[in-house]
Amino acid sequence: MTEEKIERINVLARKAKTEGLTEEEKAEQQVLRREFIDDFKRNLRGQLDNISIKEEDGSITNLGEKYGNQKGH
Repeated sequence: MTEEKIERINVLARKAKTEGLTEEEKAEQQVLRREFIDDFKRNLRGQLDNISIKEEDGSITNLGEKYGNQKGH
């Protein structure tokens, strides 16, 4: 997500609080928010997929390999 899109989200949020949004602006706000949330989830999943845990027996479990490709993630 670009800085311009994030700034547009903020502009629309401020306008919604002060004077309200038109129907077109509401629709644009929803599209931008969905894109932001999807990007955030994708980035978080990428970080979580790179976590490894050292087990008590000394072995290393890569959580991305173990859980990363499950449906619903």
